[in-house]
Amino acid sequence: MLIFENIVLALFAIKSNKMRSFLTMLGIIIGISSVIAITSIGDSAKGVVGKEFAAYGMNNMYVYINWEFAQDGYEEADLIMPEDIEALKARFPEDILYVAPSISADSPTRVGRTDGKVSMYGVDANYHMFKKNIDILYGRMINRSDVEGKKDRIVIEKKAALNLFNKENAVGESLRVVINNELRDLTVVGVYEVPSSLFDSMMMSDSYSTYVPYPILQYGDRASWAIELYANEKKNPELLGKEFTSYLCRIKGKEPGFYIHESLETALTQVNQILGTLSIAIGAIAAISLVVGGIGIMNIMLVSVTERTREIGIRKSLGASTRDILMQFLIESMIISAIGGIVGTALGIGLASVGMSLAKIDVVIDPKVVVLAVAFSAMVGMFFGLYPARKAAKLDPIEALRYE
Repeated sequence: MLIFENIVLALFAIKSNKMRSFLTMLGIIIGISSVIAITSIGDSAKGVVGKEFAAYGMNNMYVYINWEFAQDGYEEADLIMPEDIEALKARFPEDILYVAPSISADSPTRVGRTDGKVSMYGVDANYHMFKKNIDILYGRMINRSDVEGKKDRIVIEKKAALNLFNKENAVGESLRVVINNELRDLTVVGVYEVPSSLFDSMMMSDSYSTYVPYPILQYGDRASWAIELYANEKKNPELLGKEFTSYLCRIKGKEPGFYIHESLETALTQVNQILGTLSIAIGAIAAISLVVGGIGIMNIMLVSVTERTREIGIRKSLGASTRDILMQFLIESMIISAIGGIVGTALGIGLASVGMSLAKIDVVIDPKVVVLAVAFSAMVGMFFGLYPARKAAKLDPIEALRYE
């Protein structure tokens, strides 16, 4: 019998038992929709995390003392000195685009009757050229003159300008802060804005982020335990980081591993691995319902074979071969699974789209996952429909005709 005729017979059988067919599909629908939704949410999360990291610059990294080596304490000479930074810049002139001590401080502040708290990040000149998500709205960023002159300058975010000074353009205003236990009045030279991000909503900080020349935050001999770098984007940051730390260990007379690095690219890879593992684990749990759905298909098809025993006997007596009967019931179970897969895919995409829109995240649907899901659902139908189909095909036509 032609495959087309088997498909017509299968559709007729499904239509004749709508409710039973729907309940049979339900397990497949739930399984496929869950897998599609979970993988789409996982891919969407990876996409938004990737964008957040890219805003900071994927070539960003930190080099710092490995505290596992310094558990028993460390000497002052082990800290990274200004001359060490200069040596790194001289050794890697094309690979280090920006480098400065990684130093920060928090301070309460008050303007008129308005209280606030600022987090001051020490930076070198032109920091905003490398950290790509800083948009200067008014004034300027910290420049070379500010750094070399150790000037009391500060660049504040727009939110701080509005809340503390009741205006966006706060350039020229003064902000009193505490640095190294001393009161200092910093002059606002710039107001910046960064796009709202997922990280900001997760951090829920009550401090205003600000930038100041890094020397004004340093205390004493200007040594630091960590430095921040922006490396050559055309090269692998992980390999560059190893070169930087290896050279630093050599010039400081330390064993390999005393200074280590951490790059945003490495951190992003780790985050993606965690998200990917979670998606696979949860998706695998959801896929169990596909097996349950497959068992449901086998059960219903066995019932169908019993109910249609006389029909099978009549078809065989009219010349239908064992293969024809086998194909009829096998195609019927595959169609049930495929329809369930298509409906489940649409439902899964809908759930992912609604969930991501509520979270204000762009949804990512992988076409390969969709095709694989529908194909897998059809395979489930074929696998679990094979036994009932073979049972139907092996029925003796005489015994089948006698069946009441």
